Amino acid sequence: MTTPSDEQLLAEHVEGLPDRFELLVRRHSQELYRFLARFTGSGTLAEDIAQDAFLQVHLAASSFDPSRRFKPWLFTIAANKARDALRSRARRPEVPLDAHVGSSDEESGQTFRDFMADNAADPVGSLESVEEREQVRSVLNRMPDHYREVLVLSYYHQFPYKEIADILNVPLGTVKSRLHSAVAHFGRAYKIATGKRSTGEPEGPPTSRGLRVVPEPTDRQERA
Repeated sequence: MTTPSDEQLLAEHVEGLPDRFELLVRRHSQELYRFLARFTGSGTLAEDIAQDAFLQVHLAASSFDPSRRFKPWLFTIAANKARDALRSRARRPEVPLDAHVGSSDEESGQTFRDFMADNAADPVGSLESVEEREQVRSVLNRMPDHYREVLVLSYYHQFPYKEIADILNVPLGTVKSRLHSAVAHFGRAYKIATGKRSTGEPEGPPTSRGLRVVPEPTDRQERA
């Protein structure tokens, strides 16, 4: 039996078929949460924004352009809501990503950061040590928003440049230049954070630092 596409599920949801929207939420909720948690640095805020994003998708489902792909549309909505939330969120207690859950024992308890991690899909999972993984995440969380969002979309979620441009509502050339600057910024910050000064090697983060490079698209891919 052929698995229905996201676009098919959304169309059937608009037609009134039951459970179709629930399938979409189950299919994308974990990845969307991880994206938002990395984007905002807050597990609580990520959960709130993900719920708001799915609510907006539900309300706007009938206006979806069927010539587009569903996933970039969903991430566009979520990214816009995340930027708005970071600009205007009220000062309220939040659960830090390093807070322990399910156990009061800090030695054995799982943290929110552990809970959101997906080492099977996350390039950071291949790093040599827990310390390096945490260092990468720490550097990423301290980056300016416009650098962090393009790195998260490109390296963690493997969106092509054209879809990143659609999600962020910026020109394709801006995505390329911003990603180049973001990689350089990450490389410098990582060296400082780990006490590694420049020794003449390239400043961008190599794949051994947990960030997998997305290949430059061909002209045909960019026009697609």
